[in-house]
Amino acid sequence: MADTLLDDVGDLLWEAADQVVLPLFRKLDDDDVSEKAPGEVVTVADRRAEELLAAGLRRLRPGSMVVGEEGVADDPGLLRHLRDGGDVWLVDPVDGTANFAAGRRPFALMVSLLSDGRPTAGWILDPLAGTLAVGSADEGTLLNGRPVDSAGSVPPLGELRGAAMTRFLPPETRDRVRAGGQRLGELLPGQHCAGREYLDILTGEQQFVLFWRTLPWDHAPGSLLVRAAGGVARRFDGVDYHPADDGHGLLVAANERVWGEVHEALLST
Repeated sequence: MADTLLDDVGDLLWEAADQVVLPLFRKLDDDDVSEKAPGEVVTVADRRAEELLAAGLRRLRPGSMVVGEEGVADDPGLLRHLRDGGDVWLVDPVDGTANFAAGRRPFALMVSLLSDGRPTAGWILDPLAGTLAVGSADEGTLLNGRPVDSAGSVPPLGELRGAAMTRFLPPETRDRVRAGGQRLGELLPGQHCAGREYLDILTGEQQFVLFWRTLPWDHAPGSLLVRAAGGVARRFDGVDYHPADDGHGLLVAANERVWGEVHEALLST
């Protein structure tokens, strides 16, 4: 990886935020928001930011492929490239679009890089909070330029704090998670922005997060950043998460111990 790539993509995310996303925050017209699927909205900011990011990423890595959330909405076949050789970028131009469209925070801009099918780098920017996480599988994770060790000091089971996205869970699993949450310090409802959930693990605001839906652009950046900082991202059955794999259920934790304790509390029968 080029020495400047982490910085270059971080700068590109800030460019997209400053030029496209933030100028449209709380200034969208009705024509700027549409429904791309039942219950799933897209805004002009999503589309314009993805165009800017895609062009910039291709300049940084000539010959690379870009798989963006909005591009996949138009052509689902793009997902086949996640196992390709060479460099493939995954782009979520506005993560937390429903928040953004409603004029709420948080929302984030996210990118990840897969090289020969292997996740190698990730970026998450929360522009309103001024928080940028960048990292690579080989070099670790930086939060606003400072190294992160999410696997450091974490509280005992009864004080663990984290979020569970229960909306889409199967009913039996949802009931189990809610009941098991009583064994933890605090079980949060989630912020409707996967990028912010991952950032909150990196900052120590929470020690875990549980998802059911695992769309690759939502989780490839954050799962890499948490892992590079010493954390764990696995399916409910214990298999390591890969963005090209189909399936549901993902538990992300600050370290191995937290993953095991939260899995036992929320998911074990």
